[in-house]
This record gives sequence, C-alpha cells and structure tokens, in this order.
Amino acid sequence: MIVDVALGDRSYPIHIRPGLLGDAGAVLGPFARGGRLVVVSDATVAGHHLATLAAGLPQIRLETIVLPPGEATKDWTHLQLVVERLLALGVERSDAVVALGGGVIGDLVGFACSMLKRGCRFVQVPTTLLSQVDSSVGGKTAINAVAGKNLVGAFHQPVAVLIDPAVLATLPRRELLAGYAEVVKYGLINDAGFFAWCEANAAAVLAGDSAAQIHAIAHSCRAKAAVVAADERETGDVRALLNLGHTFGHALEAETGFSSRLLHGEAVALGLVLAHRLSARLGLCAAQDAARVTAHLAGLGLVTEVRDLGLACDAARLVDHMTHDKKMSGGRLAFILTRGIGRSFVSREVDLAAVAAFLAGELG
Repeated sequence: MIVDVALGDRSYPIHIRPGLLGDAGAVLGPFARGGRLVVVSDATVAGHHLATLAAGLPQIRLETIVLPPGEATKDWTHLQLVVERLLALGVERSDAVVALGGGVIGDLVGFACSMLKRGCRFVQVPTTLLSQVDSSVGGKTAINAVAGKNLVGAFHQPVAVLIDPAVLATLPRRELLAGYAEVVKYGLINDAGFFAWCEANAAAVLAGDSAAQIHAIAHSCRAKAAVVAADERETGDVRALLNLGHTFGHALEAETGFSSRLLHGEAVALGLVLAHRLSARLGLCAAQDAARVTAHLAGLGLVTEVRDLGLACDAARLVDHMTHDKKMSGGRLAFILTRGIGRSFVSREVDLAAVAAFLAGELG
C-alpha cells in the first residue's frame, strides 16, 4: 500500500506493508549511492530491527550511528554528535540518511539532515505506532530546548517513508497506547466516523491484529498527508488542527521533564481529554462529548486525570509552559478546541486566566 504526500517537487511515497523492513531493497536500494547507506538508530531499536533491515539490503553496506534511547537524546549534544559523525562518514547532499526508530530518532535525524551541507536527503523508517501515524510524515523536525518541546527545528521533508506494521510486535503495551493517542486524534479532529471505528476496534489494534493496525496506520497517514499537502508549513489553521491535545500535552511534558514519567503520546491523550473538557466548560461542545472521549481513552488504560500525575506545581506554572508554545503569535496562544466529536477548530480568543482556572480544577 502506498500513500502519496503531494508537495510538488518535494512529494514522496509512504510505503505500508507487514514484512517490509526485511524486504527493504526495493524502497531503499535506489538511495544507496555507491552501494552504501548510513542508518541512524537508538540502541533499543537497533537491537530489535537493525539485523532485519540489513538482511533486507543484502547488496548494500550499512554504516550505523547508534544513540541512547529516550526523549533526552533529542538535544543539542546528540544533534552535534550526529552531524559530526555524518560529516566524518562523508555524507553528501545527494546521499539519503536512514532514520530507523521512533519519533525521537526521526525528529533528530531529520533536523540534522536539514542542516548538513544546507540540506541532504533522509528516509523515515518509523518503528513505533506514534511515529508511523504522525511524526514520520510531514517534515517537522526538531530538538527540545530547556524552554520547551520541539522549539528548535526546521521543516525538512523526507524522500520516502517505509512503514512495517510487523515491527509493532516488539513494542510494550505502554508504547502502543501512547501511539494510539495520535491515531484517535484524527477522528476527533474532523472524522467522527473514524472515531467510532476507533471505539469499536482499538482493542484489536492494541492486540496486534494486522488488518486493524494496517487500517489505522493507512487512514492516519492519508489524513495527515492531506493536511500537509494543504498547509505544509502551518501558515494557516489547517495544519494547526493536528495539534489537538498538544498544547496541554506539551505543557505536561515540560513539567515532567520530557522524561519516561510521561510519554509524548500519553501527554497527548490527556491533552485530548482536556481540550474537550475546556470546550465543554466554554459552552462550545456538549459535556457528554468530553465524557465519551474520556471514557474511551480511560477504558484502554491511558491517564485521563491530571491529578493522577502527582505534579508538584500549580495551574499558573502549566500555563507558563504553554506561553512558550510555537503557536504563540502576537502574545496570543492558538488553542485547538471543539464543537463536538470530529468538529475541532482553532481559537485565538481563549483567555489564559480562564485556562488557569480550568486547570486549577483539574489539578484538584
């Protein structure tokens, strides 16, 4: 299955097929200049999947850069390490670096490639559900800063995305759940029918049902590809809708130190709940819509209550984290709110004092 991201001369295909990692030659072979590919991964992913990728590229010599796993790797230190190593390996602009891993590796490698010799090519090979349905598609690359998540980065599209749903079998359930938050997000943005499908099929997706996983991944990729084609650099409100749940989520991630204490997808799931609850509080959507979102995510085992995180902060501190958001413009923060399931919209009229009061109640 191929989903195309239509961006003119920056267009690229998303290949989706179980077993594709071990048969990667057809996709990656054309990018192996001089019979070589440079692969950047982390220690956990490399242990699971690097040998399979190498077996799928029998005529190609792989140079590997293996980094520590975890969100902490997405920083200045590891960005410099990757850039210096790619330069030492003689990577040229016509080469294509392979990012084998989850969102951390994809974001870091993409950003490194955006800078290297003023831009070299890269291929996304996402190995988590979250990266397969979200971060590997669309060209957003970044590292984290002390002030917040993804605040230093660039738009740099990959030349191809290779998605093998079979690799999800190596993920812990917690990682699958975190990725699922980005799947259900597409239904909540503008597709009530897909949200209903998620309610009926989430258990199958998380249990490893191949057909359910392929449908969830392909539907999500098509949805994101359409948004990216319409608003590649988030200059309007179209692509901003993909940030549903993220304003709250990023603030919670910042407060927990971008650590394993709260995974990105877990923060997004809680953010989805909070966005619907705030919308209900503002009279924009029915309270039962917020309750429906909460029930679905809580029923799967995701955290849906801020007070359950045990944060040692007040609402003002969370709002302060939000003010570092990339979507700030003219001192106003763009919130993604909703008028109901599948009816999200962008608002720049939300009073941060009202948000602080709302969060104070959520913190208990």
